[in-house]
Amino acid sequence: MIRRDVLKSLAALAVVPAAAWAEEPGLHLGDEATPFDADTVTDLARTLAAEPYAPRPMIPESWRKLSYDQYRKIWFDGRNALWENSDLPQRMDVFPPGLYYPQAVALHVVEDGTARPISFDMGVFDTAEEFPEVDINETLGYSGLRLRAELEKPGIFQEYAVFQGASYFRGIGTGEIYGLSARGLALKTGDPAGEEFPDFTAFWMETPDADSSRLVLHALLDSPSCTGAYRFEITHGNVLQMRISATLFAREDMTHVGIAPLTSMFLFDDTMRQRFSDFRPAVHDSDGLLIQNGGGEVIWRPLANPTSLQISTFADQNPRGFGLMQRKRAFSDFNDLEALYHDRPAVWITPGEDWGAGAVTLVEIPADLEIYDNIVSYWRPENPFPAGTSHQMSYTLHWGEDPVAPAADMPVKVINTAMGGRPEGGIVVAIDFAAADIVPDDLGTVEIVVRSSTGTVTPGILQKNPETKGPRLAFTFEPGDAGLVEFRAQLRLNGDPLSEVWLYRWTKT
Repeated sequence: MIRRDVLKSLAALAVVPAAAWAEEPGLHLGDEATPFDADTVTDLARTLAAEPYAPRPMIPESWRKLSYDQYRKIWFDGRNALWENSDLPQRMDVFPPGLYYPQAVALHVVEDGTARPISFDMGVFDTAEEFPEVDINETLGYSGLRLRAELEKPGIFQEYAVFQGASYFRGIGTGEIYGLSARGLALKTGDPAGEEFPDFTAFWMETPDADSSRLVLHALLDSPSCTGAYRFEITHGNVLQMRISATLFAREDMTHVGIAPLTSMFLFDDTMRQRFSDFRPAVHDSDGLLIQNGGGEVIWRPLANPTSLQISTFADQNPRGFGLMQRKRAFSDFNDLEALYHDRPAVWITPGEDWGAGAVTLVEIPADLEIYDNIVSYWRPENPFPAGTSHQMSYTLHWGEDPVAPAADMPVKVINTAMGGRPEGGIVVAIDFAAADIVPDDLGTVEIVVRSSTGTVTPGILQKNPETKGPRLAFTFEPGDAGLVEFRAQLRLNGDPLSEVWLYRWTKT
């Protein structure tokens, strides 16, 4: 296939005639059917990568200039969902273009080995009377999709995943609300020259099997540096699972690649409460980065909101898993009746094969408001991807309250970190660990390991927390003239790890 044939195959943005809107409710499929198999999207990505990057056309200016309040006055009518009034166990909604979404994505439905495009149709949306007049032309299309299924009650289809904007997507376990986001790929995150944001430009949705909680979605990724073919096998439940396989094709030398990137928000908690005048004890979608490295060591790195950009790297060989967690789960941890941060999911990432040498990377960006996603984590391979090469990878995202797969060798968790000044000088650090049967009643038999990169630190004391029933480690440090101190702490028993390794980067504010 040559480039113009590829682009033609993605031209699913045909506009439904206005007369059809009133006659046939629901999403409309185009008449043109094309063959589709497991290699279709990979072949498209390979072909596109051989040509110079060309961005998609912009939708009409009247859509792009919608204000936030105006955009909220148009919404999808769920009665028009794909597979509505059928016996199929899934529903798919679409999102309108405009505002933050100036380019359309192509949507297709796959059934019996053929793909048909979903045409743009204003009739699937409801609008308030104040919604302005907007132009309709061939550049229009939907900005993304939402998946729904019968999660808790028969006949009630609740959403569990959204794909919208660049290569962003989100998921939730049953009963949760949206929080952090995932991305198909991160490129040049934190680089001085600026980050590159690849786009999912087209999706192909396989018609689900009857009585199945699994849905398969294919996506084409495009950016100046590369293209990519993605396959998502999504299974909803208390822990939502997304099995992802992808092939990347490099247009250019890719020296800073982020695999399985997550994006979240962290404003403050007990480590830096004094910086914010707020009635809530904490504000965040995630509170820590959890890593199980290739050697089996489990690391907990509490998140921070620094006053300057901070990038931390955790070098590794074939990591077993990593992810951004939300371990605070009580309403009183946040005291927020609107944001409900205690109901937001954590995400754990399990590689599908050996990823080789590289580093789990954590980027912490200063933020003064909770509207900003200021936390990014991803796996950065040690070796770059040269132009003209391809790279295959697979991994699973687990979305849920506690999505880490249980294992006999998982140590006692860190459940909270608090910091503050002492009247007599120095800064006290209090680390609470969860209650567990493997913690001895006599805490005097537990070895305390506390280390710092600079400054002075006390040996630490270990006491039982009467509320959590678990141990609390407290120590004091004096940073001296240092503006940055790296800490490592752990509880050990009989020479073996009892707790996770607690790592923290303290910076002077």
